[in-house]
Amino acid sequence: MRTILAAHAALAFSALILAATASAQPVSPTPKAVLTAAGISAGASFLGVGIADIDADRAKELKLKEPAGVEITRVEEDSPAAKAGLRVGDVVLEYNGQKVEGMEQFGRLVRETPVGREVKLLISRNGAPQTLVARIAARRGPVSVTLPRIEIPALPAAPDIPHTIMMWRTTLLGIEGESLRGQLADYFGVKEGVLVRSVMPDTPAAKAGLKAGDVILKIDDSKVSSPSEITTVLRRLQDKKTVPVMIMREHKEMTMNVTVDEGRSQWDFRMPPRIVFGDRIKL
Repeated sequence: MRTILAAHAALAFSALILAATASAQPVSPTPKAVLTAAGISAGASFLGVGIADIDADRAKELKLKEPAGVEITRVEEDSPAAKAGLRVGDVVLEYNGQKVEGMEQFGRLVRETPVGREVKLLISRNGAPQTLVARIAARRGPVSVTLPRIEIPALPAAPDIPHTIMMWRTTLLGIEGESLRGQLADYFGVKEGVLVRSVMPDTPAAKAGLKAGDVILKIDDSKVSSPSEITTVLRRLQDKKTVPVMIMREHKEMTMNVTVDEGRSQWDFRMPPRIVFGDRIKL
């Protein structure tokens, strides 16, 4: 009889999952312009900046008449750029009299400049032009290349779909619980254990003072991470009428003595999966 009921529950659960999945329509993310940035650090010549290409919208924000040059997004400490006075938000318009067209070209200009040579940088700062002089240096240590940074467009919110919470009823103790791991375990201040979902009335757990929200960590000297392990340990300790149970309650460890009811059933059974739509449990 129990097998038949479990089969019916599984079929009903599968039907709900299929219905919810069929109703969820895939949504394509909206295309978005990406802004790339790269550190000019390839080769022996070194300026010490991070840069980005400039589009029409960004040009307006930088008070430029039109998209031109490259924007300084990072200035390395104690670098030629820092010593020359370059700042984040500056726009380099010309490099030694040559108009700057974009990141790749600017990087090539820096790489092709011999170490120790001074270069004139025509920049725009808050819309006002000015000229700075930087002395190209050699990068210390191994040469590195900063790859482009790509901003990935945010994906649309996923539709609510059913998910399950698997609970076990441990009748030897008198609780319904679930294994606790991951982020939820971190929330309760443990690495693993058994979260007490409910305590059945007039049971060893209820008489000992266990409550929903407690996390069972140990039975006697044995660590437990699932309700089935609780049953295994209690059966192994069947000669003991009173068993110490270590729990975590409100981030405080405590031990309770539980008197096991000898007349209670020795069998545990799995509850049918509980189907929850939308948000997970909020704590």
